[in-house]
Amino acid sequence: MILGFQWLLVPAVLLVRAGGSPPPSVPLDDVVVESKFRPKECVRAAEPGDFVRYHYLGTLPGGNQFDSSYNRGSTYNVFVGKGRLIAGMDKALIGMCVNERRFIKVPPHLAYGDEGMPDKIPPDATLFFDVLMLDIWNPEDKVKIEVHYKPENCSRVVQVSDFVRYHYNGTLLDGTFFDSSHTRQRTYDTYIGIGWLIPGMDEGLLGMCMGEKRTITMPPFLAYGDRGDGNDIPSQATLVFHVTLVDFHNPKDSVAIEQEFVPDPCLRKTKKGDFVRYHYNGTLMDGTLFDSSYSLNQTYNTYIGEGYVIAGMEEGLLGVCIGEKRTIIIPPHLGYGEEGISGSIPGSAVLAFHIHMIDFHNPADKIKIKTYHKPTNCTVLSKKGDYIKYHYNATLMDGTKLDSTHNYGKTYNVVLGSGQVVIGMDMGLTNMCVEEKRTIIIPPHLGYGESGIAGEVPGSAVLIFDVELVELVAGLPEGYMFVWTTSQVSPDLFQEIDKDKNKEICLEEFSEYILMQVESGQGKLAPGFPPDKIIENIFSNQDRNEDGNISADEFKLKEEETNHHDEL
Repeated sequence: MILGFQWLLVPAVLLVRAGGSPPPSVPLDDVVVESKFRPKECVRAAEPGDFVRYHYLGTLPGGNQFDSSYNRGSTYNVFVGKGRLIAGMDKALIGMCVNERRFIKVPPHLAYGDEGMPDKIPPDATLFFDVLMLDIWNPEDKVKIEVHYKPENCSRVVQVSDFVRYHYNGTLLDGTFFDSSHTRQRTYDTYIGIGWLIPGMDEGLLGMCMGEKRTITMPPFLAYGDRGDGNDIPSQATLVFHVTLVDFHNPKDSVAIEQEFVPDPCLRKTKKGDFVRYHYNGTLMDGTLFDSSYSLNQTYNTYIGEGYVIAGMEEGLLGVCIGEKRTIIIPPHLGYGEEGISGSIPGSAVLAFHIHMIDFHNPADKIKIKTYHKPTNCTVLSKKGDYIKYHYNATLMDGTKLDSTHNYGKTYNVVLGSGQVVIGMDMGLTNMCVEEKRTIIIPPHLGYGESGIAGEVPGSAVLIFDVELVELVAGLPEGYMFVWTTSQVSPDLFQEIDKDKNKEICLEEFSEYILMQVESGQGKLAPGFPPDKIIENIFSNQDRNEDGNISADEFKLKEEETNHHDEL
């Protein structure tokens, strides 16, 4: 042991041997110190009153070993300057840096003098010590914090009762590694200020920003004290933690929303019950991407307010405009909780969803019509059965172009109410006059529904059509395919059609007669359909026994009392 002499508060004589020359052979008046290795960075140097931890090897002049901390498997831990070391060691350890190695020569009068130490050190023995300094601290020490990186945008810092998730590397003051969250590939997750951490860590994490990196150095009495942890942390060890704060939250936190772009005007905002289509990137607070609709090349489509998405997302998607971009920050109790999602979202993780609202609708929505040009003479309005020709530009709500008749240099031609266009378009094209221009907004249940059109129109998409009515051909009354335009119809109609007088009308005779009526202006076919198809349809209706001919008993006229139309 190296105890028993009062420490002399005088500086040690520091001699560094050059060229490996031997120490002087003359009797020594003071200690001789040779710094065998001194680190480039002296993290701390011993001062009077400090507590030091060091390894040493003690030998006599002949080279015989009389003591060694290595043999005991533990460092020598002691205060310097309090009379607990021989005077020579007290002097020689002052100014020594952590990780410094010194060769120390102590004369007898600063060691064990003319009495020596029974069975170990003879009287008047000069002692040689090979010392490696590992740790230095002082009872007055406090937690030391060194910030290496702090994000510019730091809207909130860690406070007592927050739940934190951080990565760390833990070392002793001499750099000896003892633990790391990185080796376990998971953050260390805990509450702050409720006694779940050692006091120095509880204090050192306070005031950190999300993403901040700092080094927290704490004396042993704010760490594991004189007992260590029983494994890798020795007694009276100063601890150094290199910490990166990944995220934190408080159980009282609500959803936070950061609006990045809000269109102006915003004609409508999402509400409960709406069906929304949006793109998103989902990240942890350190920027780690865990999911993205963009990578799937399709929007995420869901109802809000009906429990289809996590609670935080339900809240964050309310009050959003079409085209708006926002970040929704969701604490874990409103996200995926303490369990997270295996392989993608760790437990107790704060989530950030960067969303872009593409469109939304409500199942109760109807089409919306906005007329932006109407000619002065607007008396004839389109109706069911009319044959119309129109131009259109079709887009999604985010402006994505779908199609345009202008690309083909011709109009789009349909018969209203015949099922040739989606229901919403049929409705939107009704009651238009020629040259009128309007915008028709069609919700998906009146458009292409949940399926959309593969490669063209996404599922559940709201559609926008900018249309211009170019031409209108009035249709026939509802339920009619052919009418006479004259007031008189021949009473011998069957005989007129039956050219070969065989008392049966074949399709060829029937078709020839109808086309002759149309050409002469005495009859009219429903516009917008191939004449031969209409005639075949009329013929089939008359051929009631389906034998391919119409008999006199089968042949009947359809009377329309109010307008006095007759139709076959």
